[in-house]
This record gives sequence, C-alpha cells and structure tokens, in this order.
Amino acid sequence: MGILTPDPGLVFWTSLSFITLLLIMKRYAWKPILRSLKLREERITFSLRDAELAREEMVKMEETRRQMMEKARLERDGLIREARALKDEIVQEAKLAAQNEASKIMEKAREQINRERKAAIADIRNQVGLLSLDIAEKILREEMHSAEKQQSVMEKYLKNVEFN
Repeated sequence: MGILTPDPGLVFWTSLSFITLLLIMKRYAWKPILRSLKLREERITFSLRDAELAREEMVKMEETRRQMMEKARLERDGLIREARALKDEIVQEAKLAAQNEASKIMEKAREQINRERKAAIADIRNQVGLLSLDIAEKILREEMHSAEKQQSVMEKYLKNVEFN
C-alpha cells in the first residue's frame, strides 16, 4: 500500500496507542497539568490585580505629590509676599525714623541758631550801651558850649570806636 493510504491495521494500532496514552495521561499527568495551569492562571490573576492596585496607588501618589507641590508653591508665594511686605514695612519705618531724626537735628540747629543770634543781639546791645555810656561820659567831661561843639565831639568819638 501507499504511504498516504491508511492501512486498517495501522489505524487500529495507532488508535489503540493513542487511547492508551490518553488514559495514562488522564490518570497520572492530566490532573497535575490542570492544577499547574490553574495555579498559573491564579498567579496571573493575582499579578494583574496587584498591578492594577499598584497603578491605582501610583495615581494616588501622583495626585498627592501634585497637591503637595501646589501647597508648597502656595506656601512659598505666601512667604515671599510676607517677606516683601516686611521689607516694605522696615524700609518705610527706616525712612520715617530718618525723617524724624532729620527733623530733630534741623530743630536743634534752628534752636542753636536762635540762641546764638539772641546772644549776639544781646552782646551787640551791651556793646552799644557801653559805647553810648562811654560817649556820653566823654561828652559830659568836655565843656560843651554849643551844638556844633557837641556834634564835632560826637563824630570824633564815633570815628575812634572799634566794632568787634
């Protein structure tokens, strides 16, 4: 017979061998293979579930990180605003203190100038008074008979007066 033509004896022995092998496999190997496949399926299911949980956890962690970054940014902006406000307040206080100090110094200088001016005026008045007394005394010592004589004596003494 030909190679491609099935022989009834060959079909019988091939079928018997296949059925025997199938029975042996069913009795000894089928259950462990199915158990192994079942375990593998469970492991894959658990791995997929764990991967999904990990993905959800990553999403939560990313959201938490984003919120923390936003909170940190807001806190940083608040601190910068507070620092600028504090700087402006300190600068304003320093300007005000400098203006107050300048006003005090100017007021003290004005008071000093007024005191010195008053002292100078008092000194001039005293000198004028003393000069007047000197002139009057000298005029009175001389005999003065006429107004012309008095006028010439006064002019003479006024020319000799030295002002300090």
